[in-house]
Amino acid sequence: MRATVVLPASNEAALIGGCLSALLQSDGVEGVEVVVVANGCRDDTAARARAFAEAFAAKGWALRVLERAEGGKLGALNAGDAVARGPVRIYLDADVTVSPGVLAQIVQALQGDAPAYASGACRITAQGAVSRAYARMWARVPFMREGVPGCGLFAVNAAGRARWGEFPDIISDDTFVRLSFTPEERHGVPAPYDWPIAEGFGRLVRVRRRQDAGVHEIEKLYPHLLKNDDKKPFPLREKLGIALRDPLGFGVYAGVALAVKLTAGRAEGWSRGR
Repeated sequence: MRATVVLPASNEAALIGGCLSALLQSDGVEGVEVVVVANGCRDDTAARARAFAEAFAAKGWALRVLERAEGGKLGALNAGDAVARGPVRIYLDADVTVSPGVLAQIVQALQGDAPAYASGACRITAQGAVSRAYARMWARVPFMREGVPGCGLFAVNAAGRARWGEFPDIISDDTFVRLSFTPEERHGVPAPYDWPIAEGFGRLVRVRRRQDAGVHEIEKLYPHLLKNDDKKPFPLREKLGIALRDPLGFGVYAGVALAVKLTAGRAEGWSRGR
């Protein structure tokens, strides 16, 4: 077994089929197991995932579906890790669509004994006009354009996974894992994957506010990880240039940022806002 894909899924009946179908199109890598962790589901996510067992067996991959009564992504990640057999761990959100080559490139990037982290080239997707405008601007942010953010898809090798025990009960698992590695230990591969964002201005604000809260939580609880943060500044001159070329994208992005600042500290539950 070369790699395990840990796939937490809470009430993802509408999306789990597309996610698993995309995984089945992966090429160039063998010895993969996929562990779907249906957590706190009130729909038939688990049954829909199990329906893919024959297709995965025909591919030579293993598919395992776990069901947990409790909700919570971090608990689902820990449950998946507890049964995972692959030395490379690939953590994948159920709404992400991988391209055929991304898993093989990630597994290759994580070979060796030195701790390493990897992800693919994130393509931010959206449907509505407001979210598409926001996505255009977000894709130009230096962190997204030049870094390895791992939004919805990140992976580590065995030495990298040894850097922490269970996933802590925090908001931002992807930030926690990314900052557990130095910039030199992070590897971006060219193969892409699609990562959808929230739809509509209000949902974008709620998700962005939660993202910011997750970063602040890590700053408070794990300050030693901040030395690994390599976010580059977004110069005003560059912002103004984008504003001239894409005033709608800039306006939506700035409007979301302002709304988040004005409503900072508001507590609310998590929702992708699809």
